[in-house]
Amino acid sequence: QVQLVESGGGLVQAGGSLRLSCAASGRTFRRAMGWFRQAPGKERGFVASSTRSGFATYYADSVKGRFTISRDNTSNTVYLRMNSLKSDDTAVYYCAGSPVGYSGSSRSGYDYWGQGTQVTVSS
Repeated sequence: QVQLVESGGGLVQAGGSLRLSCAASGRTFRRAMGWFRQAPGKERGFVASSTRSGFATYYADSVKGRFTISRDNTSNTVYLRMNSLKSDDTAVYYCAGSPVGYSGSSRSGYDYWGQGTQVTVSS
């Protein structure tokens, strides 16, 4: 079992920055990890992912160049740095872990999920 706990969400003005953290505990952290988000009335969608090593990262087109995913395998933590935030980024952000190293954009590839952290961007 792997437990994931997100933190770092909050209210920020458009153009501002936030850094989300996802602390993992359990059998192993050496998994591909992803961030997803869900806005009110919308499906949960892919934001970013990192391979187990962290050497390869992937981003949704809507956040490319503004968001950065990173991980610290010594502290079992994955981060999402969000810059130049827009009102469209307002959502609940979820951290997810893949048991088989999948680091793609499909929710079905991840089976460990955190409880989510709210990010609200005011315009």
